[in-house]
Amino acid sequence: MNKEKVFQMSFPKVYECLVAKAERKGRTKAEVDQILMWIKGYDEPFLKRLLEQNISYEQFLKQAPHMNLDRFKVKGVICKVRIEEIEDPMMKDIRIIDKMVDELAKGKTMEKILRK
Repeated sequence: MNKEKVFQMSFPKVYECLVAKAERKGRTKAEVDQILMWIKGYDEPFLKRLLEQNISYEQFLKQAPHMNLDRFKVKGVICKVRIEEIEDPMMKDIRIIDKMVDELAKGKTMEKILRK
């Protein structure tokens, strides 16, 4: 999928998929929220408002109040692409989110996922 299509996807739809992936493995929406808030610096009320506004994934990524620099500690392969080699900053953040939700679905603790 080209990056322009990914950026234009509805954030609420992407969010729905992330939550569904976690819930299929016995994890929770609250844990997905915690990951998104940790990466992007959103608080819970603001995240909820973004979901109600039906913004694009690109808008979600660009509106972040505080980008957590520890997100760059996330390493590995997602969708056959090594995260460390992704040059586009927004695409890198998308893959970091994907990787962290994958780790959640695989049963890792939130402490390990959030690199604490």
